[in-house]
Amino acid sequence: MGKRRTRQIDGSKQHTAAATGAGEIGAFKKGWAGRLRIALVYPNTYAVGMSNLGFQTVYQQFNAMDAVVCERAFLPDAPAGGASERVVSRESGSALIDFDLIAFSVAFENDYPNVLSLIAKAGLPLRADDRGAPFPLVVAGGVTCFLNPEPLAAFIDLFLVGEAEPILPGLVEQLCGGDLKSSAGRRRLLLTIAREVPGAYVPAHYTARYHESGTQIALQPTADVPVKIERVFAADLAHLPTATTILTAHTTFDATYLVEVSRGCPHGCRFCSAGYIYRPPRFRPLGLLKAQLDRGRTQTDRVGLVGAAVSDLPELAALCRHGAEAGLKLGFSSLRADALSDTLIAQLRRSRVKTATIAPDAGSERLRRVINKGLDEMAILGAAESLVAGGIPNLKLYFMVGLPTETDDDIAAVSRLVKRVKDQFLRSSRARGRMGDITVSLSSFVPKPATPFQWVPMAEERTLKARLKKIKGELRRVANVRVHSDMPRWAFIQALLARGDRRVADLLEAAHRNRGNWPQTFKAALLNPQFYVYRERDRDEMLPWDFIDHGVRKRFLWNEYQRALAAKPTPPCPASPETCTVCGACVAEGGTAGRR
Repeated sequence: MGKRRTRQIDGSKQHTAAATGAGEIGAFKKGWAGRLRIALVYPNTYAVGMSNLGFQTVYQQFNAMDAVVCERAFLPDAPAGGASERVVSRESGSALIDFDLIAFSVAFENDYPNVLSLIAKAGLPLRADDRGAPFPLVVAGGVTCFLNPEPLAAFIDLFLVGEAEPILPGLVEQLCGGDLKSSAGRRRLLLTIAREVPGAYVPAHYTARYHESGTQIALQPTADVPVKIERVFAADLAHLPTATTILTAHTTFDATYLVEVSRGCPHGCRFCSAGYIYRPPRFRPLGLLKAQLDRGRTQTDRVGLVGAAVSDLPELAALCRHGAEAGLKLGFSSLRADALSDTLIAQLRRSRVKTATIAPDAGSERLRRVINKGLDEMAILGAAESLVAGGIPNLKLYFMVGLPTETDDDIAAVSRLVKRVKDQFLRSSRARGRMGDITVSLSSFVPKPATPFQWVPMAEERTLKARLKKIKGELRRVANVRVHSDMPRWAFIQALLARGDRRVADLLEAAHRNRGNWPQTFKAALLNPQFYVYRERDRDEMLPWDFIDHGVRKRFLWNEYQRALAAKPTPPCPASPETCTVCGACVAEGGTAGRR
């Protein structure tokens, strides 16, 4: 593959308005001749993958480059056990092994086993050490890859640590000018990428060492590559629109045009990795967002506003008015209970939203201070009253179980709060002559890397089961209240994959060989999974993800952990990050935000 690939462009590029698959609008169809061939793979089913705005954004960005043809592939919908089923690209029906690159977009740790399944289904050896030319290069990006890529390190040739927009142009330039056809050329290319492309992490150029206790001593470079990998991010989103590329009804959002309004979140909930790895929080300007709504209107009347802090968008009311004037039905990925203005509720009503979501996350005021939720009970009850009065008949409440310092009284507080919300709901509903439903969603807390809770042990499975059972029992006989919960055993696996080091690859591979039978895998394993899940970390322990510079100082996270143990809240990020020196993510402290 030489540099001529960037020049030999045929005239077959089309950004089609016709569907390449049933019900799709907006897919790319490009000729392969003289282009870098990339299979962009989401390690879950089509409906899940096409609901992911990050996946669609990378697809658009790759195909915007004339030197690249990028096609999509997904985990087959076939029942489990179809190990021999061939995986082909959506656009041309080509086998994954025929591409130059297989690029995984990985958003959730529970999709790690699917990565292995797809590598095997593509006809490639699972482990990167066993692959070379002429097999495709296997690349991975996505949020889990800049949280902690180590459990997947044995299977991936190259990780991209950070946001795609600043990384992909330099990566493609190196790939187009390099040699993927020979194993020696590929090794040279990977070394060059590791040195020259910000955010590039090639696991083969590092070796991990461990104490006899099992904790990690170091992750040491074995070549002239960076000791630390800096998370790359787009400092200014004003000229980077992010919206649906392919509109399809076969997603979670059912033919809704998605528009990303922000990245990051100023509130600093201590359990939420997005609030830390995407610092500083960034919001798109009103003019750009209006233009994206107008573009979405040409395809559908439904637009979803996406971001971790949609309700913090400074000009959200003006954007909602623009959407209303355009006849759009607006949906919101996240709205805080203390930010439900009359304008937002009116927009929900105009969009015929039937269910609104509030996430108290914890039942008691004390535990909400521990997690730095910044939400008191009056705000939660007031939001319930306002929503019903505004014509939104149903409510969904999100809580976590197993949070640090959680007590039996905190668990009892969940059902007490739900009953108070129900009482408020009932009083507000009488005036409308209809009582809606309240759905309570309970999930097991999983400590995540790059957060103040990265040191804490996860609550044991039997404890989580008992606490979930307690809440369900308290609410079972409450009319118009339904309770759903996750399965703690799957939360255990998520914690293992989120917090593991390179040795967890052996468990992942064994689970793949055992067709997803994790109990059988754990029974036969030499590695103890509880070491990663149930063990409290020491302050100075090297964590498997410490080689990534996420922009936030580790001592800041530790201080936040100590404030959590004392149930002390921390104010949100300031409105002017250029003057902030608190966590290290912004330029004022000499952080890396201004250099990337």
